Amino acid sequence: MIELYVTKPNELELRHVDSLRAPKDDEVKIQLIYGGICGSDLSVYKGKLPHATYPVRPGHELLGVVVEKGENAAYDIGTRVVVLPNTYCGTCDLCVKGYTNICRNKKSLGVNVDGVFSQEFIISSKYVLSVPDDLPDEKAVLIEPFAVVVHAFKKVNIAKDTTVAVVGCGNEGMLAAALAHHLGAKVTAIDINPNKFELIKKVGNIRTLYPYELQHETFDVVFEAAGTKSAVEQAIRITNPGGDVVLIGLATEATFPVIHIVRSELTIHGTIIYQFPDDYLQAIEYLRDPSFSIDPIVSKILPVADYQQAYELAASGNVGKVILSFKKV
Repeated sequence: MIELYVTKPNELELRHVDSLRAPKDDEVKIQLIYGGICGSDLSVYKGKLPHATYPVRPGHELLGVVVEKGENAAYDIGTRVVVLPNTYCGTCDLCVKGYTNICRNKKSLGVNVDGVFSQEFIISSKYVLSVPDDLPDEKAVLIEPFAVVVHAFKKVNIAKDTTVAVVGCGNEGMLAAALAHHLGAKVTAIDINPNKFELIKKVGNIRTLYPYELQHETFDVVFEAAGTKSAVEQAIRITNPGGDVVLIGLATEATFPVIHIVRSELTIHGTIIYQFPDDYLQAIEYLRDPSFSIDPIVSKILPVADYQQAYELAASGNVGKVILSFKKV
């Protein structure tokens, strides 16, 4: 069996390992079909996440199929599945309140415990969700990253003709722009990279601007998905009085104009990952809708043997989602 490993920052290795043991109790053994490269995978690779541990097997976005199951596992062999890559204890004060996404004892696959970029891996079936037969593989692999956006959208009201700005057109930003457009909003996507504009325009009638092109225009809802100080500060400046700012990106710090926020009665929302399985199920329903344009966001599918090229392409900032294929390992 082969698996991908980040042995230390900026060093990837594809290695052969022994076959896995049989799953026990509620566990399932999943054979990977696709694995998506996420921004957090790139941050682990580059050594930019302080809570990451090394060596670590990366990856948390996946589509796979159950090939073995324990005696109490919830899914049958042959079921296509995705997984929740963030554990939760179920007993801390936050879990008891329903905030399993911010569990005090959370562990994250591919960051501080081994992830999923392997031909096969074993996981408790409580972290697994089946995929409908009518959802193609290339859309199903987007369920986990798209659930992040679905969760963020629950913070605000997006309706027909709501003016929406998305600051930062990485994978999550493009997904946010696509969903806002699908819901009938008037969407403006803001980025510094013209290559992202070409991808966004394939999704639908979405206006694209460089940050400096915004003068005095403001928006009802602004999603910040760049994760930089300047993007957060711009997001606040361009929000209508009484409007909402949703922070998806992970900027380490920013300067907030408190007087402006108070006098404009802005609402600032922090949002992190998702509620499982509810946000996954909602993501699946959107992805099953043939009118939801999302295909252009997947830029490249490469065999896992081309992992170095895939990581470099994803890190270039010039493409959408890059996916590793484990189909013909």
